[in-house]
Amino acid sequence: MKKLEDLKVKIFADGADRAGMLEMYAKPYIKGLTTNPTLMKKAGITDYRAFCKDILNFIKDKPLSFEVFSDDFNEMERQAMEIAGWGQNVYVKIPVTNTRKEACYKLVKKLAAQKVKLNVTAVMTLTQVNDIVEVLNPHVPSYVSVFAGRIADTSRDPVPLMAEAVQILKVLPAAQLIWASPRELLNIFQADEIGCHVITVTNDILKKLSLVGYSLDDYSLDTVKMFYNDALAAGFKL
Repeated sequence: MKKLEDLKVKIFADGADRAGMLEMYAKPYIKGLTTNPTLMKKAGITDYRAFCKDILNFIKDKPLSFEVFSDDFNEMERQAMEIAGWGQNVYVKIPVTNTRKEACYKLVKKLAAQKVKLNVTAVMTLTQVNDIVEVLNPHVPSYVSVFAGRIADTSRDPVPLMAEAVQILKVLPAAQLIWASPRELLNIFQADEIGCHVITVTNDILKKLSLVGYSLDDYSLDTVKMFYNDALAAGFKL
């Protein structure tokens, strides 16, 4: 089993909790950070611009992705240009379609031509990956976020699809594939094995990194102790 320091895949922290983001940013094995409107809503954020700019006061030297949230492509463009102006390390997340299933490709091409660093998100098919590759600027850094975890939720094995996506992106040396929405720590090692460039990981999963390579015998005993101690603490009787 590989050690954490031997992994080639870059780990990005995914979240919107200010303290958690800054905690993860400080860790050398965290190479970037991402967030999205859903995570921000869950964290209770009400002022989008203020939150993003506050985080950018502290995070200046690692890539950080913020997402547009309009359903209209003209307004998406306006938001994207403002967000892109917040910092050199900022990537603008553009959803692969709007809620009416209208593809984002014209917008991506327009923004890419203006050298906006993009993170095309909510991608789940190889057709989408191919279409995105056609419109990205080959000279501008970008990410393509394929939601492997959500693919797995549908009972499909995401590994072959992600491996194929890695190959598709090879025509764009400045573009990197993100394994998005992982469900378990094992996904980090799966992403590394197929040559995926980046995996976004929530703090809940990142907390399990100390378990990498941990003895299964010891883990079994830890689990037994947990059950026993919790039964005692609850005062269960038969």
